[in-house]
Amino acid sequence: MSKPSLTEFQSQVEDLLLRHRSLLDVMSKFQQSNATVNRSVTKAVTECGCISINAHRQKYDVTLNGDDLKTVTNTHVTGDLCEHCVDTIKNELGKNLFYMTSLCNLLNIQLDEVVAEEADKCSTLGFFKMT
Repeated sequence: MSKPSLTEFQSQVEDLLLRHRSLLDVMSKFQQSNATVNRSVTKAVTECGCISINAHRQKYDVTLNGDDLKTVTNTHVTGDLCEHCVDTIKNELGKNLFYMTSLCNLLNIQLDEVVAEEADKCSTLGFFKMT
């Protein structure tokens, strides 16, 4: 089975979204799904314990290039997600993507164009530096 394109996925979401056709409903469901993703990651730390967080101020030299900058910055995450947490977070990310796509549909925005434009920005801007 081949993977659907973004355009095919967006069409599928359009066909499936029956209950929440209101822009306000979709925006609130999108916000709720964002919170659920965050909660799932939090539970991976606080309930499962498969990952832990050791957050601190990032130390880096603004004169470093992108590859060197990657070696001195930290994700603050220790460990790897267990299979259960991966499945849970992927499921919640999928719901989040569904509602983001629904929002695109209601506003007549093509998801593949959003992704392409963001990819172009990333290519143009290169590595982001926090200042």
